[in-house]
Amino acid sequence: MRIGAHVDSTDPLAEAAARSADTVQFFLSDPQGWKAPKPREDAERLRAAEVDLYVHAPYVINVATLNNRIRIPSRKLLLGHANAATAIGAKGVIVHGGHVNAGDDLAVGFDNWRKTFAYAADSGGFGVPVLIENTAGGDNACARRLDALARLWDAIGDYEVGFCLDTCHAYAGGEELLGLVDRVKAITGRIDLVHANNSKGAFNSGQDRHDNLGGGTIDPELVVAVIRAAGAPVVVETPGGVAGQAADIDFLREQLGAESPAA
Repeated sequence: MRIGAHVDSTDPLAEAAARSADTVQFFLSDPQGWKAPKPREDAERLRAAEVDLYVHAPYVINVATLNNRIRIPSRKLLLGHANAATAIGAKGVIVHGGHVNAGDDLAVGFDNWRKTFAYAADSGGFGVPVLIENTAGGDNACARRLDALARLWDAIGDYEVGFCLDTCHAYAGGEELLGLVDRVKAITGRIDLVHANNSKGAFNSGQDRHDNLGGGTIDPELVVAVIRAAGAPVVVETPGGVAGQAADIDFLREQLGAESPAA
């Protein structure tokens, strides 16, 4: 099982080595900004690395919204990140499920997702798998609760789209972790990546606040059970820098019987 962490983007391979991680996730541009990613000087080194790479798209992307001034730039930015991820040999691009504003029809949001994939197809496709991530908050979210996720997949399931399951987001979003993998796979047919995070917020709090696996409000054994059932690569997005994330990675390897890269 491939286990790693979300790291600083300056030198992802050095960050992976510091954590004994065999998977890393990072941003290619400001996660709160609209600038397109620039070509990386280390692209060849990244492509040749034995470490698996994942790119997290900026948080500002919301392709579901009815607001044209956000939706259209979001489509372009997501496609730009997918192209940049392809250039470094990434395994996928993770993007949040997005939402519509209060009072707007959520059905239009799901159709806007469909249009996003159609837009990309007209431009030659994404190049790498797009992994939609479940989110923790919002009553108008496309991927917080499983009933909404089912409607989203009805709209986009015919496209090549993957799913990233975040344990903190699921728990804080009001979904029980016990049996969650089976319920998700019944909708999506797949889980491509697990974000293994504990939650500072309570169950169904709607709070997107990650904690280390040994802290927070989730029984760590439940997080391990989700990972074991999913059978997918794992990325921890937990606090504490190298030490905190390395401890979380070691904990998961111990629980799951996975070997470190040096083993």
